[in-house]
Amino acid sequence: MRVLSGIQPTGNLHLGNYLGAIKQWVQMQDANPAGTCLFFLADLHALSQPVVAAELHANTIEMAATLLACGIDPARSVLFNQARVPAHSELAWLLGGTARMGWLNRMTQWKDKAGKSGETQSVDLFTYPVLQAADVLLYKATHVPVGHDQKQHLELARDIATKFNTDFGVELFPLPEPLISKEAPRIMSLRDGTAKMSKSDPSDASRINLVDSDDTIASKVKKAKSDADVLPEAFTDLEQRAEAKNLVTIYAVLAGKTPQEVTADFAGKGFGAFKPALADLAIAVLGPIRDRLTALLDDKAAVSAALAEGAAKANAIAAPTLRAAQAAVGLHV
Repeated sequence: MRVLSGIQPTGNLHLGNYLGAIKQWVQMQDANPAGTCLFFLADLHALSQPVVAAELHANTIEMAATLLACGIDPARSVLFNQARVPAHSELAWLLGGTARMGWLNRMTQWKDKAGKSGETQSVDLFTYPVLQAADVLLYKATHVPVGHDQKQHLELARDIATKFNTDFGVELFPLPEPLISKEAPRIMSLRDGTAKMSKSDPSDASRINLVDSDDTIASKVKKAKSDADVLPEAFTDLEQRAEAKNLVTIYAVLAGKTPQEVTADFAGKGFGAFKPALADLAIAVLGPIRDRLTALLDDKAAVSAALAEGAAKANAIAAPTLRAAQAAVGLHV
C-alpha cells in the first residue's frame, strides 16, 4: 500500500484548511507504516494560474512549515514539493502522448474554472489533470484520498494508466484506488454559516487563522454568528440552523467526538455557555500548532532542508518508474 496526496501552496492557512485536509493527512500517517504515505506541495500545479514568484516561494515554505507544525513527521512520511522532483514533469510529458483531448475537455473543473474564457486560459490549466495523473502514477500509488471534486481526475489517471499499459504492452502502472476515509468536515465561515471558511473572505473575523493568538481566537469565537435558541439533544435538529450547526461541527472535530455527542453534552444550553467552551478547546488544540509554526517560520532554512530531504526520498522512489516509462515508449535511458 502506498498513499499519495498533494496540496497547492497557499499562505495564511486557517482552521478550515486544518480540519478539512491537514488533520486527515496526519491521521493517515499515524495509521500506516512509516514510508507508506507521500505528501507533496503542488507548486507546479500553482503555475496553472498567474503567480508572483516571490509569493509562490514564500507560500511553499509556509505551507511546508504548517504541515510540519500540524504533525506531519518527515521521519514517517515523505514530504516534498513537486519542483524538487523533475520526474513529475517528465512523466507528465510522456503521459500527454497517451491522454486524449476529449478526455480533458470533459473535465468538469476545466469547464468551471475556464468558463467562457477558455481561449485565454493557460495550457497548464487545461492539461493539469495529466500532471495529476503523473503525480500519482510516478510513485505507483495504490490509494489516493479524494474529495468529491477530484474523483473525476482519479478516474482519468486510471484511464491513462490503462491505456499506457495496453498501448505499450507493459504492466507498469497499477490502477490507483480512491481512499475512502471518514468524510472530512466542511468548515463554514464564522460570519455566515452558508459560506465556506476562506482566506479570500474580506473579513478576518470570518475565520480562525492558524497563526492567531489565544486572545484573537477567543474573540473570534465569542463574536461568531449564532442564534438565540438553546442547543437540542439531536444534531439533526440543527439542519435549519446553519451557524449553530457549524459551531457544533467545529467543536466535534477539535474534540474528536461526533456532532451528536456534542449536542448531547450541551443540550439545553445556549451559546453563552457553548462559545467559551469552544474557545477554550480551540486554543488548546491550535495554540501548540501556532507556537510550532511560528518557530518554524523563524527557521526557514530548516523547513527547506526538510523538503530537500523528502525530495531525495521521492526522487529515489520515482526514478525507476520514470526509466521504465521511457523504455516502454522507446526513449533511450
